[in-house]
Amino acid sequence: MKYKVGFIGCGNMAKAIIGGLINNAGITPKEIIAADASDAAIKKASDNIGIDTTLNNKEVASNSDVLFLSVKPQFYETVIAEIKDTISSNQIVVTIAPGKTLAWLAERIGSDVKLVRTMPNTPALVGEGITAVCKNTLVNEEEFSYIMSLLSSFGLAEEISENLMDVVVSVSGSSPAYVFMFIEAMADAAVLDGMPRDKAYKFAAQAVLGSAKMVIETGKHPGELKDMVCSPAGTTIEAVRILEEKGFRSSVIEAMKACTDKSRSL
Repeated sequence: MKYKVGFIGCGNMAKAIIGGLINNAGITPKEIIAADASDAAIKKASDNIGIDTTLNNKEVASNSDVLFLSVKPQFYETVIAEIKDTISSNQIVVTIAPGKTLAWLAERIGSDVKLVRTMPNTPALVGEGITAVCKNTLVNEEEFSYIMSLLSSFGLAEEISENLMDVVVSVSGSSPAYVFMFIEAMADAAVLDGMPRDKAYKFAAQAVLGSAKMVIETGKHPGELKDMVCSPAGTTIEAVRILEEKGFRSSVIEAMKACTDKSRSL
């Protein structure tokens, strides 16, 4: 099974997905068509990636078997109103917007349209994203398997129940920002203690990358891995003590709770 894949919106996330499709999913550039409101954006995509491009959203909608709505959430209403009459029950519409539920989408696009709701994150740009996925009942298992293979081309893809989608926004969709802040803070501390900034970023970033890989590949609880580093009366447990004293865990939890609540309100 192979489909023509379309994108309405050609920003960073769309380009990350397109890169994965071409590099890892066996989709050729000429099997992809994209539209964007910015002429510069589609010219760049055409020149750099070699995909078909247009300024006409309806052209993409009518020429795609799988259609990614990759515009910002605030533009969904306008874009859907523009293209809904060109979408058929044979197409699969894939969304990447927080707060836009399957019910909301069906009400505006049509109750007979196959819908897949996703929440990817920006590490998709380097092939290390994780995408949460749910679908409506019109998408059959063969179609869903195909969509999952596309979404797995730029990282991991995990099916979840829709009621968890707002939680996904906080734990993976928005969380790269928190991690970047953590890396920046660690690098600032290293610079304060005399390390050149370029090396400080490299040491901090690689430590986060390696630690994350240990969680995934060992299957061990993060607390167990933390304990492995914390020697009695050592340097690490002293740093952990200060983090706990300053409310590190609570700050993360409260920030993520606010993020989830914001996603639910969109």
